[in-house]
Amino acid sequence: MTERLYYQDSYLTEFRARVVDASPDRLRVYLDRTAFYPTSGGQPFDIGRLGDVEVAEVIDEEERVAHVLRAPLASPEVAGSIDWKRRFDHMQQHTGQHLLSAVLIELFDAPTVSFHLGADSSTIDVSRALTEQQLREAERRANQIVFENRPVGVTFQHSSEDLDLRKPTERAGLIRIVSIQDLDRSACGGTHVRATGEIGPILIRKLDRIRGNLRIEFVCGMRAVRRAQADFAALSQIARTFSAPLDETPALVEAQREKLADADRTRRKLATELAQLRGRVLFADTSPSPDGVRRVERRLDALSEDLRPEAQSFTEGSRAMFLAVGADPPSILLAVSKDSGIHAGDLLKRALTEAGGRGGGNATMAQGSLPSTAALDDATASLSKEMGF
Repeated sequence: MTERLYYQDSYLTEFRARVVDASPDRLRVYLDRTAFYPTSGGQPFDIGRLGDVEVAEVIDEEERVAHVLRAPLASPEVAGSIDWKRRFDHMQQHTGQHLLSAVLIELFDAPTVSFHLGADSSTIDVSRALTEQQLREAERRANQIVFENRPVGVTFQHSSEDLDLRKPTERAGLIRIVSIQDLDRSACGGTHVRATGEIGPILIRKLDRIRGNLRIEFVCGMRAVRRAQADFAALSQIARTFSAPLDETPALVEAQREKLADADRTRRKLATELAQLRGRVLFADTSPSPDGVRRVERRLDALSEDLRPEAQSFTEGSRAMFLAVGADPPSILLAVSKDSGIHAGDLLKRALTEAGGRGGGNATMAQGSLPSTAALDDATASLSKEMGF
């Protein structure tokens, strides 16, 4: 069994230990005691060194802790050192999660169902819906408790006692309890700060709906400072672009978005009208075949958006057929006039199905795709033959 030194002191960064077991290549070692935290409870592992060897990963194997190394460790006894920057960051994020989860219970009776500490941000999932206003209220309350610098303590009690935990534990025997004064008591094996002031600022970043739960993304401590700095820099750049004060930037961006949307609608409308005009001109410039039918076939690199209104406008005239073939992706557009004697949807669907493609449409307009250039050629040849091209 490995003695877990971080259970008693999360601030311990250096220790000495004895190697009690190892893999044949000595790249995976087990110590009699360790301050390295293994991945567990949503918190990632510590990194650091055992002697001169870098620790790449730390794995919880229930009774033992495995240290995965980047080079073999030969010595039977070793001095260990923890990467304090990473450890303290994890302590801030994990204690911040306890605080935020407790506040969500206190204010809105929203229990946390899962927690994940990531490299850039952390998330908690809660089992009820919350509004953005409620989340901002929880953020303010959590930061208020940070400013109060309440003690964060670690105690051990037996599971048979009345533990008064925020979330009941299924563990039996001696339970490690992390508490925030007058706010929270949670069964937890993770590393934590000594007081809420060390958490630093807590910033809620994003909300997502995940499998019926609400996922809250947040950052604490220096992560929150770096994120706020990055946000400020980005907003300042936008404000400079608009030559406007920072606080006025959101309204200006929204106004520009509306203008762009209006311009895009106008562009689409004009493009459609232009395509319809091209269709009418094309009809007038296309001479009927001996059977009286005007036929147009186009081979294109790709089928564009304005091709449909052009084809539709062309086939609004009497006895007309319009066939367009796109190479990338392999696709076909077919339009016919009502008096052409052809049902566009039925004809195209049959040709596509025979060539392994898919698609369809109505009596005058149909479109579909094919899996390859060879299949496109087969479908096009079939259509051309039946339509008299």
